[in-house]
Amino acid sequence: MDSSRIMMKRSREMKRMLLLTFLITGNVFCTTKSRPNFILIMVDDLGIGDVGCYGNKTLRTPNIDQLADKGAKFTQHIAASPLCTPSRAAFMTGRYPVRSGKWHLGLNREWKDDFYHHPLNHGFDYFYGITVTHLRDCIPGNGSVFLAGAAETLKQTFVIVGITLFTLIFLNKIGLVKIPGKVFGYILLVFILFIVPVLFFFWNLHYLNCFLMRNYQVIQQPIIYENLTRRMTSEAVNFILRNQNKPFLLYMSYIQVHTALYASATFRGKSKHGIYGDAVEEVDWSIGKIVNELNKNELRDNTLIYFTSDNGAHIEEISSSGEIHGGYNGIFKGGKATNWEGGIRVPGLLYWPGVITSETVINEPTSNMDIFPTIVKLSGATVPQDRIIDGLDLMPLVQRSNVSSEHEFLFHYCNAYLNAVRWNPRNSSSIWKAFFFSPIFHPEDSEGCFNSHVCPCCGHLINQHDPPLLFDLSKDPGEKNPLGPQTEPNFYNILRTIEDATKDHRENIPVVDNQLTVNHVIWKPWLQACCSSWLEFCYCDYDEELVFE
Repeated sequence: MDSSRIMMKRSREMKRMLLLTFLITGNVFCTTKSRPNFILIMVDDLGIGDVGCYGNKTLRTPNIDQLADKGAKFTQHIAASPLCTPSRAAFMTGRYPVRSGKWHLGLNREWKDDFYHHPLNHGFDYFYGITVTHLRDCIPGNGSVFLAGAAETLKQTFVIVGITLFTLIFLNKIGLVKIPGKVFGYILLVFILFIVPVLFFFWNLHYLNCFLMRNYQVIQQPIIYENLTRRMTSEAVNFILRNQNKPFLLYMSYIQVHTALYASATFRGKSKHGIYGDAVEEVDWSIGKIVNELNKNELRDNTLIYFTSDNGAHIEEISSSGEIHGGYNGIFKGGKATNWEGGIRVPGLLYWPGVITSETVINEPTSNMDIFPTIVKLSGATVPQDRIIDGLDLMPLVQRSNVSSEHEFLFHYCNAYLNAVRWNPRNSSSIWKAFFFSPIFHPEDSEGCFNSHVCPCCGHLINQHDPPLLFDLSKDPGEKNPLGPQTEPNFYNILRTIEDATKDHRENIPVVDNQLTVNHVIWKPWLQACCSSWLEFCYCDYDEELVFE
């Protein structure tokens, strides 16, 4: 079975999970204690060691910490899969959802204004945000994800074309071949027709793919990041104010702290960890504003708040000047784009005054996939029965009606490849984790892939493991000491159980179209969003000026 097709199915299901939550729950909300309002908060690339409630002593995150102090904290909360989790912000009132922030699921399919993938065509009735991912290229001076690779590609192209032309000219000169002069002209013309659009795209990426939308309209291209977090916060606060007398769901998942990093003037230069710390502290401020609005409108006791991150911190993020732009994953190994614990173990908080007891700590395996069935059940709806739902309701654990997690196996993917499996045996304190392969760190004594910016999932830059690497996370959460037959008497039995579960897992994933074929990922100018004209490099700024204290 094509592993990339398998993973595309899982990725698509994960990215639509919260959308399904919105659509299912929209018909059944009612403002009672058993039917709360919902606020879902996701911070992009926030490390588990970046907030005070998980041990950070140098960054100021009092509002996030308050959610932990007054609610439940999950110590083994797992991001569903590196680079394949749902992200950014959304709102819902009554029956129909409204979204603000990063959609991350695409925009057009056949033409630049068909909006096939737009959130308004997938159940939302309002959208404010960005439809693609956030990159270094979006903020001048922060380097580029693409230009280094583009420069190398262009260099190789120039070399190949140059050698070809020189060889043909030489052979023509000595008489071994006879080539009409116009053939050389055709070669140069084809080369120019190829190179000009490539150069145009990469050198103008921050104009073309860094744009802000309101509903179907591009309102800012390129994005002006000054006060962007504050603008999103204002959207959230105003939404709560407008809907204080109606049941609602607010999904607020921040563009930060993914690079390129930014912070408003109030926070810039104020933290002990540079621009990354400034961004974290501004996100914390934003969360405080949202919670304060609940308090002002007497909604706090009837609102469930969920807080998490979509990946571990991206530890390879270092600026051209040497400043660390990535976060901290505490005692855990690795970071974003790996399935070491530092890449997938993320903050997880659940807050609901009067229902969830203060300072509850859950030391059982949970996942951000669990928020889907949790909200569906609390809203009074039914989880879909026509597909396998990997998540589980969190409330039995939080309210102590269950003492152990119902997650027996969790499967960790690296892109399209099944990378590791976690086994939580019934009636056992052990939590086993087996790796089928692992990335080769560079430098060797580091815990990241600093030579490639993100760790790969295949090829010569990974180590295959046969038998798989095995760890007991209950005793070795930092994954420092792999086990073997000499150190674990049940080594082969454990691996056999994991392999049987893996086989069953693979057999239950239907094959779908591969969404990462060349035809899907190459740049297609006719799909490009543009708010003015190509002659104006698609520049516009229609977003309102914001003053928000």
